[in-house]
Amino acid sequence: MSDELTYEQALEKLDEKLKLLEDGELGLEDALKAVDEARIYLKVCTDRLEVARKKIEIRAEPETAPE
Repeated sequence: MSDELTYEQALEKLDEKLKLLEDGELGLEDALKAVDEARIYLKVCTDRLEVARKKIEIRAEPETAPE
């Protein structure tokens, strides 16, 4: 499920869960579930950003000329 989400989709879902938690209207069990789901979406966002960062670093490395 979460592996197929884009960064933007995961960020949107993370934002939805955080808003639910901020509203303070969830019961304890629902709040715990929302926290667990938010952690999953946060990890997806972090993973997607890390992949993008590595791609940028690879492209930024100067090519070395053979000696």
